[in-house]
Amino acid sequence: MIKSIASKFPLLGICLAFACNPSQGSNTQIGQDPTKPNIIYILADDLGYGDLGAFGSTKIETPNLDALAKGGMLFTQHYSGAPVCAPARYMLMTGQHSGHAYIRGNDEWRERDSPSGGDVWNFADMEKDSTLEGQRPLPEGTVLFPKRLQSVGYTTGSVGKWGLGAPQTNSIPTKMGFDFFYGYNCQRQAHTYYPVHLYKNENRVPLRNKLVAPSTKLPDGADPKKADSYSDFTQQDYAPDLMFAEMINFISENKDKPFYFYWATPIPHVALQAPQRWVDYYEKKFGEETPYLGNKGYFPHKNPRAAYAAMVSYLDENVGKLIEHLKKEGLYENTLIIFTSDNGPTFNGGTDSEWFNSAGPFTEDPAKIKGHVHEGGIRVPMIASWPGKIAPGTKSDLLSSHIDMMATFGEIAGYEVPQNDGISILPTLLGKGEQKQHEYLYWEFPEYGGQVAVRFGDWKLIRQHLSDNQTPTLELYNLAQDPLETTNLAKTHPEILAQAESIFNQAHQPSELEKFRIPLLEKGLLGIEK
Repeated sequence: MIKSIASKFPLLGICLAFACNPSQGSNTQIGQDPTKPNIIYILADDLGYGDLGAFGSTKIETPNLDALAKGGMLFTQHYSGAPVCAPARYMLMTGQHSGHAYIRGNDEWRERDSPSGGDVWNFADMEKDSTLEGQRPLPEGTVLFPKRLQSVGYTTGSVGKWGLGAPQTNSIPTKMGFDFFYGYNCQRQAHTYYPVHLYKNENRVPLRNKLVAPSTKLPDGADPKKADSYSDFTQQDYAPDLMFAEMINFISENKDKPFYFYWATPIPHVALQAPQRWVDYYEKKFGEETPYLGNKGYFPHKNPRAAYAAMVSYLDENVGKLIEHLKKEGLYENTLIIFTSDNGPTFNGGTDSEWFNSAGPFTEDPAKIKGHVHEGGIRVPMIASWPGKIAPGTKSDLLSSHIDMMATFGEIAGYEVPQNDGISILPTLLGKGEQKQHEYLYWEFPEYGGQVAVRFGDWKLIRQHLSDNQTPTLELYNLAQDPLETTNLAKTHPEILAQAESIFNQAHQPSELEKFRIPLLEKGLLGIEK
Protein backbone atom coordinates (compact mmCIF):
# COMPACT_ATOMS: atom_id res chain seq x y z
CA MET A 1 0.00 0.00 0.00
CA ILE A 2 2.78 2.44 0.95
CA LYS A 3 4.67 1.61 -2.23
CA SER A 4 1.60 2.21 -4.39
CA ILE A 5 1.06 5.71 -2.98
CA ALA A 6 4.74 6.65 -2.97
CA SER A 7 5.08 5.75 -6.65
CA LYS A 8 2.43 8.31 -7.50
CA PHE A 9 3.71 10.94 -5.05
CA PRO A 10 7.55 10.83 -5.04
CA LEU A 11 7.95 13.44 -2.30
CA LEU A 12 5.52 11.52 -0.12
CA GLY A 13 7.76 8.49 -0.42
CA ILE A 14 10.39 10.38 1.58
CA CYS A 15 7.84 11.11 4.31
CA LEU A 16 6.73 7.50 4.41
CA ALA A 17 10.29 6.30 4.74
CA PHE A 18 10.84 8.55 7.76
CA ALA A 19 7.51 7.65 9.36
CA CYS A 20 8.14 3.94 9.04
CA ASN A 21 11.72 4.00 10.32
CA PRO A 22 11.71 5.36 13.87
CA SER A 23 15.49 5.18 14.23
CA GLN A 24 16.35 7.42 11.30
CA GLY A 25 17.42 10.95 12.19
CA SER A 26 16.25 10.70 15.80
CA ASN A 27 19.09 12.35 17.73
CA THR A 28 17.97 14.73 20.49
CA GLN A 29 18.54 18.44 19.84
CA ILE A 30 21.38 19.92 21.91
CA GLY A 31 20.03 22.64 24.19
CA GLN A 32 16.69 20.98 24.90
CA ASP A 33 15.81 19.77 28.38
CA PRO A 34 15.03 16.05 27.91
CA THR A 35 13.08 16.07 31.19
CA LYS A 36 10.52 18.35 29.52
CA PRO A 37 9.45 16.73 26.26
CA ASN A 38 7.84 18.58 23.42
CA ILE A 39 4.13 17.81 23.09
CA ILE A 40 2.23 17.87 19.80
CA TYR A 41 -1.51 17.32 19.99
CA ILE A 42 -3.22 16.75 16.64
CA LEU A 43 -7.00 17.11 16.67
CA ALA A 44 -8.74 16.09 13.45
CA ASP A 45 -12.26 17.37 12.83
CA ASP A 46 -15.14 14.90 12.28
CA LEU A 47 -12.74 12.01 11.63
CA GLY A 48 -14.50 8.76 12.42
CA TYR A 49 -13.17 5.90 14.54
CA GLY A 50 -12.93 3.77 11.40
CA ASP A 51 -11.36 6.29 9.01
CA LEU A 52 -7.73 5.24 9.59
CA GLY A 53 -6.04 2.06 8.42
CA ALA A 54 -4.80 1.40 11.95
CA PHE A 55 -8.43 1.37 13.10
CA GLY A 56 -9.71 -0.82 10.28
CA SER A 57 -10.29 1.39 7.23
CA THR A 58 -10.01 -0.54 3.98
CA LYS A 59 -10.78 2.32 1.59
CA ILE A 60 -8.81 5.32 2.87
CA GLU A 61 -5.01 4.98 2.86
CA THR A 62 -3.21 6.45 5.89
CA PRO A 63 0.30 4.92 5.92
CA ASN A 64 1.91 7.61 8.06
CA LEU A 65 -0.66 7.45 10.84
CA ASP A 66 -0.63 3.67 10.64
CA ALA A 67 3.16 3.78 11.08
CA LEU A 68 2.76 6.17 14.02
CA ALA A 69 0.40 3.66 15.63
CA LYS A 70 2.80 0.79 14.90
CA GLY A 71 5.59 2.72 16.62
CA GLY A 72 3.44 3.73 19.57
CA MET A 73 0.17 3.01 21.35
CA LEU A 74 -3.34 2.72 19.93
CA PHE A 75 -6.26 3.51 22.26
CA THR A 76 -9.46 1.59 21.57
CA GLN A 77 -11.75 3.18 24.20
CA HIS A 78 -10.98 6.88 23.87
CA TYR A 79 -13.79 9.42 23.90
CA SER A 80 -14.44 13.00 22.97
CA GLY A 81 -15.90 15.26 25.61
CA ALA A 82 -18.78 16.18 23.27
CA PRO A 83 -20.22 15.16 19.89
CA VAL A 84 -19.64 18.56 18.20
CA CYS A 85 -16.84 21.08 17.74
CA ALA A 86 -16.78 23.88 20.33
CA PRO A 87 -17.67 21.93 23.48
CA ALA A 88 -15.22 19.16 22.57
CA ARG A 89 -12.47 21.79 22.40
CA TYR A 90 -13.54 23.41 25.67
CA MET A 91 -13.53 20.10 27.53
CA LEU A 92 -10.14 19.17 26.09
CA MET A 93 -8.63 22.45 27.27
CA THR A 94 -10.20 22.51 30.75
CA GLY A 95 -10.43 18.86 31.81
CA GLN A 96 -14.11 19.36 32.66
CA HIS A 97 -16.87 17.04 31.49
CA SER A 98 -20.09 18.50 30.19
CA GLY A 99 -21.92 18.30 33.50
CA HIS A 100 -19.54 20.97 34.81
CA ALA A 101 -18.56 22.81 31.62
CA TYR A 102 -19.34 26.40 30.69
CA ILE A 103 -19.52 25.53 26.95
CA ARG A 104 -21.78 22.52 26.40
CA GLY A 105 -22.78 23.01 22.76
CA ASN A 106 -22.01 25.14 19.73
CA ASP A 107 -22.95 28.75 20.43
CA GLU A 108 -22.61 31.26 17.63
CA TRP A 109 -23.35 34.16 20.02
CA ARG A 110 -26.32 35.41 18.02
CA GLU A 111 -26.98 38.32 20.37
CA ARG A 112 -24.71 40.21 17.96
CA ASP A 113 -27.30 39.95 15.16
CA SER A 114 -29.09 43.20 14.37
CA PRO A 115 -30.82 44.77 11.34
CA SER A 116 -28.09 47.41 11.14
CA GLY A 117 -25.11 45.44 12.46
CA GLY A 118 -25.31 42.27 10.39
CA ASP A 119 -25.82 38.54 10.78
CA VAL A 120 -23.25 36.17 12.27
CA TRP A 121 -24.11 33.60 9.57
CA ASN A 122 -23.79 36.10 6.71
CA PHE A 123 -20.27 35.71 5.33
CA ALA A 124 -20.31 39.07 3.55
CA ASP A 125 -21.33 40.77 6.80
CA MET A 126 -18.55 38.97 8.68
CA GLU A 127 -16.00 40.06 6.10
CA LYS A 128 -17.00 43.70 6.63
CA ASP A 129 -17.19 43.43 10.43
CA SER A 130 -14.81 41.15 12.32
CA THR A 131 -16.86 41.52 15.53
CA LEU A 132 -19.42 39.17 13.94
CA GLU A 133 -16.90 36.32 13.75
CA GLY A 134 -16.24 33.71 16.37
CA GLN A 135 -18.17 31.88 19.04
CA ARG A 136 -19.29 32.86 22.55
CA PRO A 137 -16.22 33.96 24.58
CA LEU A 138 -15.09 32.09 27.66
CA PRO A 139 -15.50 33.88 30.99
CA GLU A 140 -12.72 36.12 32.26
CA GLY A 141 -10.38 34.12 34.44
CA THR A 142 -10.80 30.83 32.58
CA VAL A 143 -7.41 29.08 32.57
CA LEU A 144 -6.78 26.52 29.84
CA PHE A 145 -3.92 24.04 30.12
CA PRO A 146 -1.70 25.80 27.52
CA LYS A 147 -1.39 28.70 29.95
CA ARG A 148 -0.29 26.26 32.63
CA LEU A 149 2.31 24.89 30.21
CA GLN A 150 3.56 28.44 29.68
CA SER A 151 3.99 28.80 33.44
CA VAL A 152 6.51 25.93 33.51
CA GLY A 153 8.61 27.11 30.58
CA TYR A 154 6.81 25.85 27.49
CA THR A 155 6.43 27.93 24.36
CA THR A 156 2.97 27.26 22.96
CA GLY A 157 1.60 27.47 19.44
CA SER A 158 -1.44 26.45 17.44
CA VAL A 159 -2.72 26.33 13.90
CA GLY A 160 -6.19 25.40 12.73
CA LYS A 161 -9.64 26.05 14.13
CA TRP A 162 -10.17 27.85 17.44
CA GLY A 163 -13.93 28.04 18.09
CA LEU A 164 -13.67 29.21 21.73
CA GLY A 165 -14.15 32.93 21.45
CA ALA A 166 -14.27 35.82 19.02
CA PRO A 167 -11.93 38.51 17.70
CA GLN A 168 -11.52 41.55 19.91
CA THR A 169 -12.56 39.66 23.05
CA ASN A 170 -10.58 38.21 25.94
CA SER A 171 -11.15 34.75 24.49
CA ILE A 172 -8.69 34.47 21.60
CA PRO A 173 -5.77 32.01 21.50
CA THR A 174 -3.04 34.53 22.34
CA LYS A 175 -4.93 35.60 25.46
CA MET A 176 -5.77 32.05 26.50
CA GLY A 177 -2.33 30.50 26.69
CA PHE A 178 -0.86 30.45 23.18
CA ASP A 179 2.24 32.40 22.19
CA PHE A 180 1.36 31.92 18.53
CA PHE A 181 -1.79 31.21 16.53
CA TYR A 182 -2.54 30.99 12.83
CA GLY A 183 -5.84 29.84 11.40
CA TYR A 184 -9.59 30.25 11.74
CA ASN A 185 -10.76 32.13 14.80
CA CYS A 186 -14.37 31.30 13.87
CA GLN A 187 -15.59 27.78 13.18
CA ARG A 188 -18.23 29.07 10.75
CA GLN A 189 -15.42 30.53 8.62
CA ALA A 190 -13.86 27.05 8.60
CA HIS A 191 -16.75 25.83 6.45
CA THR A 192 -14.58 26.73 3.45
CA TYR A 193 -10.95 25.74 2.90
CA TYR A 194 -10.49 28.77 0.64
CA PRO A 195 -11.42 31.60 3.03
CA VAL A 196 -10.92 35.27 2.29
CA HIS A 197 -8.75 35.60 5.39
CA LEU A 198 -7.20 33.75 8.30
CA TYR A 199 -5.89 35.10 11.60
CA LYS A 200 -2.28 35.40 12.64
CA ASN A 201 -2.31 36.05 16.37
CA GLU A 202 -4.74 38.99 16.75
CA ASN A 203 -4.79 40.17 13.15
CA ARG A 204 -6.57 39.20 9.97
CA VAL A 205 -4.30 38.03 7.14
CA PRO A 206 -5.96 38.50 3.71
CA LEU A 207 -5.69 35.59 1.29
CA ARG A 208 -5.85 35.44 -2.50
CA ASN A 209 -9.36 34.00 -2.49
CA LYS A 210 -12.70 35.56 -3.35
CA LEU A 211 -15.69 35.21 -1.09
CA VAL A 212 -17.72 32.12 -2.00
CA ALA A 213 -20.17 31.62 0.83
CA PRO A 214 -20.76 28.07 2.08
CA SER A 215 -23.92 26.49 0.61
CA THR A 216 -23.27 28.16 -2.75
CA LYS A 217 -24.59 25.81 -5.46
CA LEU A 218 -23.42 25.14 -9.02
CA PRO A 219 -24.03 28.00 -11.47
CA ASP A 220 -27.34 27.84 -13.33
CA GLY A 221 -27.11 25.52 -16.29
CA ALA A 222 -23.77 23.99 -15.25
CA ASP A 223 -23.25 20.34 -16.11
CA PRO A 224 -22.56 18.47 -12.82
CA LYS A 225 -20.51 15.84 -14.69
CA LYS A 226 -17.96 18.39 -15.96
CA ALA A 227 -15.03 19.40 -13.73
CA ASP A 228 -15.04 23.05 -14.82
CA SER A 229 -18.56 23.46 -13.37
CA TYR A 230 -16.92 23.36 -9.93
CA SER A 231 -14.24 25.98 -10.57
CA ASP A 232 -15.61 28.44 -7.99
CA PHE A 233 -14.82 25.97 -5.20
CA THR A 234 -11.07 25.68 -5.83
CA GLN A 235 -9.05 28.90 -5.52
CA GLN A 236 -5.46 30.00 -4.89
CA ASP A 237 -4.76 29.78 -1.15
CA TYR A 238 -5.66 26.43 0.42
CA ALA A 239 -5.83 27.10 4.15
CA PRO A 240 -4.44 23.71 5.31
CA ASP A 241 -1.27 24.27 3.24
CA LEU A 242 -0.73 27.68 4.83
CA MET A 243 -1.39 26.43 8.35
CA PHE A 244 0.96 23.48 7.96
CA ALA A 245 3.76 25.79 6.79
CA GLU A 246 3.26 28.01 9.85
CA MET A 247 3.45 24.99 12.14
CA ILE A 248 6.73 23.82 10.62
CA ASN A 249 8.15 27.33 10.95
CA PHE A 250 7.09 27.50 14.63
CA ILE A 251 8.83 24.21 15.37
CA SER A 252 12.05 25.36 13.70
CA GLU A 253 12.03 28.67 15.55
CA ASN A 254 11.41 27.04 18.95
CA LYS A 255 13.48 23.88 18.69
CA ASP A 256 15.91 24.84 21.47
CA LYS A 257 13.28 24.95 24.22
CA PRO A 258 10.31 22.76 25.14
CA PHE A 259 7.19 23.53 23.16
CA TYR A 260 3.57 22.51 23.04
CA PHE A 261 1.85 22.60 19.67
CA TYR A 262 -1.88 22.18 19.09
CA TRP A 263 -2.62 21.29 15.47
CA ALA A 264 -6.40 21.72 15.34
CA THR A 265 -6.79 20.81 11.69
CA PRO A 266 -10.28 21.37 10.23
CA ILE A 267 -9.84 18.25 8.07
CA PRO A 268 -11.96 16.25 7.20
CA HIS A 269 -14.89 18.48 8.24
CA VAL A 270 -16.89 19.45 5.18
CA ALA A 271 -16.84 21.30 2.77
CA LEU A 272 -15.30 18.65 0.50
CA GLN A 273 -12.23 20.49 -0.77
CA ALA A 274 -8.97 18.61 -1.26
CA PRO A 275 -5.77 18.87 -3.34
CA GLN A 276 -6.61 17.71 -6.85
CA ARG A 277 -3.73 15.23 -7.03
CA TRP A 278 -5.28 13.30 -4.15
CA VAL A 279 -8.79 13.54 -5.63
CA ASP A 280 -7.43 12.16 -8.91
CA TYR A 281 -5.78 9.29 -7.04
CA TYR A 282 -9.02 8.24 -5.38
CA GLU A 283 -11.12 8.89 -8.47
CA LYS A 284 -9.06 6.20 -10.21
CA LYS A 285 -9.36 3.92 -7.19
CA PHE A 286 -13.12 4.33 -6.58
CA GLY A 287 -14.34 4.81 -10.14
CA GLU A 288 -17.21 6.94 -11.39
CA GLU A 289 -19.44 8.55 -8.77
CA THR A 290 -22.73 10.38 -8.55
CA PRO A 291 -21.89 14.10 -8.07
CA TYR A 292 -22.92 15.79 -4.86
CA LEU A 293 -24.99 18.87 -5.74
CA GLY A 294 -24.96 20.59 -2.36
CA ASN A 295 -28.44 19.54 -1.20
CA LYS A 296 -27.11 18.73 2.30
CA GLY A 297 -25.16 21.94 2.77
CA TYR A 298 -21.64 23.21 2.12
CA PHE A 299 -20.28 22.99 -1.45
CA PRO A 300 -21.03 20.60 -4.30
CA HIS A 301 -18.37 18.20 -5.58
CA LYS A 302 -18.06 16.05 -8.70
CA ASN A 303 -16.44 13.15 -6.82
CA PRO A 304 -17.58 13.35 -3.19
CA ARG A 305 -16.20 10.00 -2.00
CA ALA A 306 -12.85 10.63 -3.68
CA ALA A 307 -12.74 14.11 -2.13
CA TYR A 308 -13.40 12.83 1.41
CA ALA A 309 -10.73 10.14 1.15
CA ALA A 310 -8.39 12.71 -0.43
CA MET A 311 -8.76 15.03 2.57
CA VAL A 312 -7.88 12.26 5.03
CA SER A 313 -4.89 11.08 2.98
CA TYR A 314 -3.68 14.67 2.57
CA LEU A 315 -3.77 15.04 6.36
CA ASP A 316 -1.90 11.74 6.70
CA GLU A 317 0.70 12.95 4.21
CA ASN A 318 1.28 16.07 6.31
CA VAL A 319 1.64 14.00 9.47
CA GLY A 320 4.45 12.19 7.65
CA LYS A 321 6.05 15.51 6.72
CA LEU A 322 5.77 16.70 10.32
CA ILE A 323 7.56 13.59 11.58
CA GLU A 324 10.24 14.01 8.93
CA HIS A 325 10.78 17.59 10.07
CA LEU A 326 11.01 16.61 13.74
CA LYS A 327 13.69 14.05 12.87
CA LYS A 328 15.59 16.51 10.72
CA GLU A 329 15.63 19.00 13.62
CA GLY A 330 16.66 16.28 16.11
CA LEU A 331 13.42 16.61 18.06
CA TYR A 332 11.60 13.37 17.36
CA GLU A 333 12.83 11.26 20.28
CA ASN A 334 11.95 14.00 22.78
CA THR A 335 8.44 14.60 21.43
CA LEU A 336 5.14 13.11 22.54
CA ILE A 337 2.68 13.08 19.63
CA ILE A 338 -1.01 12.44 20.23
CA PHE A 339 -3.42 12.13 17.31
CA THR A 340 -7.19 12.01 17.78
CA SER A 341 -10.48 13.52 16.56
CA ASP A 342 -12.95 15.98 18.05
CA ASN A 343 -16.00 13.75 17.49
CA GLY A 344 -17.39 11.09 15.19
CA PRO A 345 -18.07 11.29 11.45
CA THR A 346 -20.69 13.59 9.99
CA PHE A 347 -23.83 12.97 7.95
CA ASN A 348 -23.99 16.02 5.70
CA GLY A 349 -22.10 18.05 3.10
CA GLY A 350 -21.71 15.16 0.64
CA THR A 351 -19.99 12.71 2.99
CA ASP A 352 -20.87 9.00 2.90
CA SER A 353 -19.99 7.60 6.32
CA GLU A 354 -21.82 4.34 5.73
CA TRP A 355 -19.92 3.58 2.51
CA PHE A 356 -16.57 4.30 4.19
CA ASN A 357 -17.57 2.51 7.41
CA SER A 358 -16.33 5.68 9.08
CA ALA A 359 -17.67 4.75 12.51
CA GLY A 360 -15.81 1.44 12.38
CA PRO A 361 -17.39 -1.12 14.73
CA PHE A 362 -20.24 1.28 15.55
CA THR A 363 -23.29 2.22 13.53
CA GLU A 364 -23.23 4.87 10.78
CA ASP A 365 -26.90 5.68 11.30
CA PRO A 366 -27.11 9.51 10.95
CA ALA A 367 -28.88 9.59 14.33
CA LYS A 368 -25.92 7.86 16.00
CA ILE A 369 -22.84 9.68 14.70
CA LYS A 370 -21.78 13.36 14.93
CA GLY A 371 -24.16 15.33 17.11
CA HIS A 372 -25.19 12.30 19.14
CA VAL A 373 -23.93 10.62 22.29
CA HIS A 374 -23.99 7.12 20.84
CA GLU A 375 -20.60 5.46 20.30
CA GLY A 376 -20.36 6.59 16.68
CA GLY A 377 -20.64 10.22 17.78
CA ILE A 378 -18.18 10.25 20.69
CA ARG A 379 -15.82 7.22 20.46
CA VAL A 380 -12.78 8.52 18.57
CA PRO A 381 -9.44 7.13 17.38
CA MET A 382 -6.36 7.97 19.43
CA ILE A 383 -2.70 7.24 18.74
CA ALA A 384 0.15 8.17 21.09
CA SER A 385 3.81 8.06 20.08
CA TRP A 386 6.87 8.88 22.20
CA PRO A 387 10.06 7.08 21.10
CA GLY A 388 11.85 5.31 23.92
CA LYS A 389 8.96 5.99 26.33
CA ILE A 390 5.89 4.39 24.78
CA ALA A 391 6.45 0.77 23.79
CA PRO A 392 5.93 0.30 20.03
CA GLY A 393 3.03 -1.75 18.74
CA THR A 394 1.03 -1.53 21.95
CA LYS A 395 -2.69 -1.20 22.41
CA SER A 396 -4.73 0.03 25.37
CA ASP A 397 -8.39 -0.49 26.23
CA LEU A 398 -8.17 2.07 29.06
CA LEU A 399 -11.39 4.06 29.34
CA SER A 400 -10.05 7.54 28.51
CA SER A 401 -11.14 10.91 27.20
CA HIS A 402 -10.08 14.29 25.90
CA ILE A 403 -10.65 15.58 29.42
CA ASP A 404 -7.63 13.55 30.57
CA MET A 405 -5.12 15.74 28.75
CA MET A 406 -5.11 18.48 31.44
CA ALA A 407 -3.89 16.01 34.08
CA THR A 408 -1.67 14.01 31.73
CA PHE A 409 0.26 17.00 30.43
CA GLY A 410 0.50 18.37 33.97
CA GLU A 411 2.21 15.21 35.16
CA ILE A 412 4.56 15.26 32.18
CA ALA A 413 5.43 18.97 32.25
CA GLY A 414 5.24 19.61 35.99
CA TYR A 415 2.50 22.23 36.28
CA GLU A 416 -0.02 22.21 39.10
CA VAL A 417 -3.15 20.42 37.94
CA PRO A 418 -6.36 22.09 39.15
CA GLN A 419 -9.35 20.08 40.31
CA ASN A 420 -11.02 18.69 37.20
CA ASP A 421 -12.82 15.61 35.88
CA GLY A 422 -9.91 13.94 34.10
CA ILE A 423 -7.19 11.50 35.09
CA SER A 424 -3.55 11.29 34.05
CA ILE A 425 -3.02 8.48 31.56
CA LEU A 426 0.78 8.76 31.84
CA PRO A 427 1.14 5.38 33.62
CA THR A 428 -0.58 3.72 30.67
CA LEU A 429 1.58 5.60 28.16
CA LEU A 430 4.79 4.60 29.92
CA GLY A 431 3.63 1.11 30.88
CA LYS A 432 4.57 1.60 34.53
CA GLY A 433 3.08 2.93 37.72
CA GLU A 434 -0.47 2.64 39.00
CA GLN A 435 -3.09 3.78 36.51
CA LYS A 436 -6.08 5.54 38.03
CA GLN A 437 -9.38 4.51 36.46
CA HIS A 438 -12.45 6.55 35.57
CA GLU A 439 -15.39 5.66 37.75
CA TYR A 440 -17.53 6.97 34.89
CA LEU A 441 -17.59 9.25 31.86
CA TYR A 442 -20.45 11.72 31.48
CA TRP A 443 -21.94 13.65 28.57
CA GLU A 444 -24.66 16.28 28.68
CA PHE A 445 -25.49 17.75 25.29
CA PRO A 446 -28.28 20.31 24.88
CA GLU A 447 -28.41 20.21 21.08
CA TYR A 448 -29.94 17.74 18.62
CA GLY A 449 -33.01 17.40 20.85
CA GLY A 450 -31.26 17.35 24.22
CA GLN A 451 -29.22 14.31 25.26
CA VAL A 452 -27.32 12.82 28.19
CA ALA A 453 -25.13 9.72 28.47
CA VAL A 454 -23.23 7.93 31.24
CA ARG A 455 -20.56 5.28 30.62
CA PHE A 456 -19.51 3.17 33.63
CA GLY A 457 -17.73 -0.13 33.17
CA ASP A 458 -19.30 -1.88 30.19
CA TRP A 459 -22.63 -0.14 30.78
CA LYS A 460 -23.87 2.94 28.99
CA LEU A 461 -27.11 4.80 29.63
CA ILE A 462 -28.47 7.26 27.06
CA ARG A 463 -31.43 9.62 27.23
CA GLN A 464 -32.52 11.55 24.12
CA HIS A 465 -35.31 13.99 23.19
CA LEU A 466 -35.07 15.81 26.47
CA SER A 467 -35.85 19.23 25.01
CA ASP A 468 -37.52 18.85 21.60
CA ASN A 469 -41.15 18.05 22.51
CA GLN A 470 -40.74 14.39 21.55
CA THR A 471 -41.12 11.52 24.00
CA PRO A 472 -37.82 11.16 25.90
CA THR A 473 -36.02 7.87 25.46
CA LEU A 474 -34.38 5.69 28.10
CA GLU A 475 -31.72 3.38 26.67
CA LEU A 476 -29.31 1.05 28.43
CA TYR A 477 -26.64 -0.95 26.64
CA ASN A 478 -23.87 -3.36 27.56
CA LEU A 479 -21.09 -2.24 25.22
CA ALA A 480 -19.00 -5.38 25.69
CA GLN A 481 -21.86 -7.43 24.26
CA ASP A 482 -23.54 -4.82 22.09
CA PRO A 483 -21.17 -2.14 20.69
CA LEU A 484 -23.76 -1.21 18.04
CA GLU A 485 -26.16 -0.17 20.83
CA THR A 486 -29.10 -2.12 19.39
CA THR A 487 -30.47 -4.08 22.39
CA ASN A 488 -32.06 -1.79 24.97
CA LEU A 489 -31.80 -3.40 28.43
CA ALA A 490 -33.40 -0.56 30.41
CA LYS A 491 -36.48 -2.60 31.37
CA THR A 492 -34.52 -5.55 32.70
CA HIS A 493 -31.80 -3.92 34.81
CA PRO A 494 -33.32 -1.52 37.37
CA GLU A 495 -30.22 -1.84 39.56
CA ILE A 496 -28.01 -0.48 36.74
CA LEU A 497 -30.44 2.41 36.19
CA ALA A 498 -30.18 3.23 39.88
CA GLN A 499 -26.39 3.23 39.64
CA ALA A 500 -26.54 5.59 36.66
CA GLU A 501 -28.89 7.90 38.58
CA SER A 502 -26.41 8.04 41.45
CA ILE A 503 -23.60 8.98 39.04
CA PHE A 504 -25.79 11.66 37.49
CA ASN A 505 -26.40 13.22 40.89
CA GLN A 506 -22.61 13.62 41.26
CA ALA A 507 -21.95 14.78 37.70
CA HIS A 508 -24.75 17.18 36.77
CA GLN A 509 -24.68 20.86 37.57
CA PRO A 510 -27.17 23.20 35.85
CA SER A 511 -25.49 25.22 33.10
CA GLU A 512 -24.56 28.83 33.73
CA LEU A 513 -25.97 29.64 30.28
CA GLU A 514 -29.69 29.41 29.60
CA LYS A 515 -28.96 28.16 26.06
CA PHE A 516 -27.37 24.98 27.42
CA ARG A 517 -29.93 24.11 30.12
CA ILE A 518 -32.05 20.97 29.79
CA PRO A 519 -34.96 21.62 32.20
CA LEU A 520 -36.08 17.98 32.26
CA LEU A 521 -32.76 17.02 33.87
CA GLU A 522 -33.65 19.02 36.95
CA LYS A 523 -36.04 16.15 37.70
CA GLY A 524 -33.08 13.76 37.71
CA LEU A 525 -31.58 11.47 35.12
CA LEU A 526 -34.64 9.22 35.00
CA GLY A 527 -37.16 12.06 35.04
CA ILE A 528 -38.16 11.62 38.67
CA GLU A 529 -38.61 14.68 40.88
CA LYS A 530 -35.70 15.06 43.33
